[in-house]
Amino acid sequence: MSETLGANAAVLAGFMLALWLVSLWLRNASIVDVAWGPAYALIALVTHARIAGAAPPRAVLVVALACVWGLRLGAYLFWRNHRKGEDFRYRAMRRYWGARFPLVSLFTVFTLQGALVWVISLPLVVSQVSGDATPLGVFDALGVALWLAGMTFEVVGDWQLARFRADPAKRGSVLDTGLWRYTRHPNYFGDSLVWWAFFAIALAVPGGIWTVVSPIVMTTLLLRVSGVALLERTLTKTKPAYRDYVARTNAFIPGPPRG
Repeated sequence: MSETLGANAAVLAGFMLALWLVSLWLRNASIVDVAWGPAYALIALVTHARIAGAAPPRAVLVVALACVWGLRLGAYLFWRNHRKGEDFRYRAMRRYWGARFPLVSLFTVFTLQGALVWVISLPLVVSQVSGDATPLGVFDALGVALWLAGMTFEVVGDWQLARFRADPAKRGSVLDTGLWRYTRHPNYFGDSLVWWAFFAIALAVPGGIWTVVSPIVMTTLLLRVSGVALLERTLTKTKPAYRDYVARTNAFIPGPPRG
């Protein structure tokens, strides 16, 4: 296990260093966000390559689920961000740090995200390295069910938001239909659910319980750091109707509208 974790750390270090160099060439640090999902697919595949002999069914399952989730997210973010320039967060950092931004971004953006991927990917690693050839069971079924639910919220939520933003008549208004009627962030909720799914699968193998740090960190990031909290600070300032939306709609976990 320690050798695999060390190898994954090395792969992520190289991957993030390469991304950083590309970001300097493009003058766009936002590529790190596009690479967020694919980085997990990479770790799942690298871990899988280290399994000696025939891969257990659980390992194949985890790799398949991680690749579908990660590559779908990367493709969606690439499509959404293409030709839109650098994200406002990185533009603000670039203005603040000036000529020092390239070096600062290496550590505070790319290295930090690589470290987060290493920690959050633990269920993908433990499920493969600590697993054996035992048949898939209850925890695996629970994981698949949670993954399907999470992907539904994430994919449908992203699709509904993309359609809403593409309609000029909706400009300045608030999306409060479809999944967005029941939660202000169905895509983030789905993202969190996917990682609780990977944790559920990891529970089927020895030591899997300790990977609970993964969904806890991911959910905390989505709720308190780069997801809900960051986005809503902007929306409440730019869209007056958003305050009414907040008053009647759950922030994260879906529920019936109030009032």
